[in-house]
Amino acid sequence: MRAHHLTLSLLSAAVLFAAVLSAQNPTDEAAVRDTIRKYAEARDNADAKATEALFTPDADQLVSSGEWRQGRAALVKGAISSSKKETGKRLIGVDTVRFLAPGVAIADGPYETTGANGSVRKMRTCFVLTKGKDGWKIAAIRNMLPAPPSH
Repeated sequence: MRAHHLTLSLLSAAVLFAAVLSAQNPTDEAAVRDTIRKYAEARDNADAKATEALFTPDADQLVSSGEWRQGRAALVKGAISSSKKETGKRLIGVDTVRFLAPGVAIADGPYETTGANGSVRKMRTCFVLTKGKDGWKIAAIRNMLPAPPSH
């Protein structure tokens, strides 16, 4: 009977420990949001070096046109090229940050571009970030252009 109680106690402690580890940490949430802010800033400035520093080496991005950029070099090249040809404003926001596991976060929000002619393109974006010794880095981005509902 005593072994049963010990097993239950250890199991309860393990579950509690896992819950604490995966709980949302306000400092980490702020750091995730700041990483995305830095990404938007680096894009706005067409700063390849600053953009590259924000990604994991194996990062990828699926853009709303369907292009899949794989690897940091392709991602940076695509981001800088896109920034140089888009002459309007870009807004990348973060509505929610969820921690999927210790050191793994997903952030969702609006992504809007305003063309030089004033036309607004409203999309959604999703970032997957991982935390390493150098802080939070972007591992993946998924940009989506919502389709009209089918009838």
